[in-house]
Amino acid sequence: MNNKYITPLAIVLSILVIDQWVKYYIKTHFFLGEEVNVMGEWFKIHFTENYGMAFGLEFGGKSGKIFLTVFRLIAVSFIGWYIHTLIKSNAHKGYITSWTLILAGAIGNILDSIYYGVMFHYDSWFHGRVVDMFYFPLINTTIPEWFPIWKGEEFEFFRPVFNVADVAISIGFIAIIIFQKKFFAEENKKETESIESAEESVS
Repeated sequence: MNNKYITPLAIVLSILVIDQWVKYYIKTHFFLGEEVNVMGEWFKIHFTENYGMAFGLEFGGKSGKIFLTVFRLIAVSFIGWYIHTLIKSNAHKGYITSWTLILAGAIGNILDSIYYGVMFHYDSWFHGRVVDMFYFPLINTTIPEWFPIWKGEEFEFFRPVFNVADVAISIGFIAIIIFQKKFFAEENKKETESIESAEESVS
């Protein structure tokens, strides 16, 4: 194996092992809906499951679940191919790592969807529920009556419950957004140098 593939592969395997171990532990040691305070009221372990996307979002019931899983498999295949092309073209290591995190997270949640239903004896293949557990209700308040909209309603931030795979996906996307100039600066430099080299050879 080319040494350039070792780090991305190690990242994917590490995240998958951690993600699946945490999910299995929560699934086998907590009852659905059980909640434990880790750091006061603002960081909790809250066991929940969902049929859908990241952060507890859902999509179209059981038929939507099949569609979503197939779509994820296609997306994961594309991302894997894209990472392969980035490695071959000597792209910025940070950019490769970011996409590797996204790939690992996507695979982690796909595994839940594919076999958790069969493994835990509650549904068929491809109908497993994604296990979530990290809950950060940092702000719990009521919107003031003077506020123009949603006045008097309860407000909570951060409401979604998520897992290790979701964290990997989020870090990957955030890194790409924040560091995109740095990631692509080297590539733009290479393109400029190749154009200048081509122009010199023609002249």
